[in-house]
Amino acid sequence: MNIWTELSQRGLLYQVTDAKLEALLTQEAFAVYCGFDPTADSLHVGNLVPLLGLARFQRAGHKPIALAGGATGLIGDPSGKKYERQLNTREQVAANLACIRKQLEKFLDFTPGRYSAKLVDNAEWLDGFNLLDFLRDIGKHFTINEMLSRESVSSRLDTGISYTEFSYQLLQAYDFYYLAKNYGCKLQVGGSDQWGNIVAGIELTRKLLQTQVYGLTFPLITKADGSKFGKTAEGTTCWLDPARTSPYKFYQFFIQTDDRDVVKFLNYFTFLPQEEIVALAESLRLQPEKREAQRALARHMTELVHGQEELRRAEAASIALFGGPLERLDERTLLEVFSEVPSFSLRRSWITDGKLLVDVLVETGIESSKAAARQSIQGGGIYINNERVCDVRERLSESRLLQGKYLVVRRGKRNYYLLGVAE
Repeated sequence: MNIWTELSQRGLLYQVTDAKLEALLTQEAFAVYCGFDPTADSLHVGNLVPLLGLARFQRAGHKPIALAGGATGLIGDPSGKKYERQLNTREQVAANLACIRKQLEKFLDFTPGRYSAKLVDNAEWLDGFNLLDFLRDIGKHFTINEMLSRESVSSRLDTGISYTEFSYQLLQAYDFYYLAKNYGCKLQVGGSDQWGNIVAGIELTRKLLQTQVYGLTFPLITKADGSKFGKTAEGTTCWLDPARTSPYKFYQFFIQTDDRDVVKFLNYFTFLPQEEIVALAESLRLQPEKREAQRALARHMTELVHGQEELRRAEAASIALFGGPLERLDERTLLEVFSEVPSFSLRRSWITDGKLLVDVLVETGIESSKAAARQSIQGGGIYINNERVCDVRERLSESRLLQGKYLVVRRGKRNYYLLGVAE
């Protein structure tokens, strides 16, 4: 399957600057670039569509160029932003860039060869550019009317836009020209919010090199419920860096995908063949309660971003959260799973002395009284480490501790509590 057909089937073709691109992509292989500005020390799930887009082009026999914007990251792209970005320091941008480079290298094949990926930093050609030369040689090719018409600028005229961000499109346009001249790059890809910047680069390249280059955009991701894609249930950004979003929470982000979105996301984010996605869509239609499509999406994405071992941990943690065995969880995963539930500290003497569970439930506030605690136990509503407790004479013991220092108490179906033994 050629790259055009694949993108079309997956719903990833949003805009193209020239209809000739379809035929061109089947006739020859060439360099394709996409830019990523280091505005944070990690990419997030919203960056995956263009990043995986580059990977799809490479798999189809084209040469991907991932541009890390060490220079443009100092300016800030106004695209998709209602208000002015806060400028990062050079030191912060450099630190962010180092982190993002490592992430880009995980998704593209840099093994030497005809189609090996290339990683470039536009600070190499933009940082230190003489202002007068840039205004004379590059700025003269842009009219104020053209620049004002770009959606990234026109949408900000009411709230205000600085000259700094207003000029961003010139810098990105120069990137395309530079890559076309020095690397034979013929195509820039990006989210649909990048359309104006891409068109600016095409025009500049045509004027300076008398060469035709092309642009292609992917759709911006929207969720059926109207909420912003890329945010977890707690409202925080879902990052690719495991230090910012744990693999378990990353897995949960995708497994919680709305039924209305999951087939679209399987197309956008995975490399699963169409026949498998169609089968998952049919399973979703016939047996939505099984959530096979969500599990496939979460598995694929977690393994892709974090590797097979972290996928194993995340799946074990997900099973544990729904009543599965907790003994299989290592300490890190256990704490991640129950990081947001109420927690209490137990005295070591409560374990060594075999304190009654009824008393523990009251003293930790899980139950309001001993009578209520006994009633819950006798009614089958109390679980220790996901095992039901039926005896009101149950006592704490070393054998019950997870990792030698934790107890997980569940009251009813979904009320969890983490009890840790103080050292």
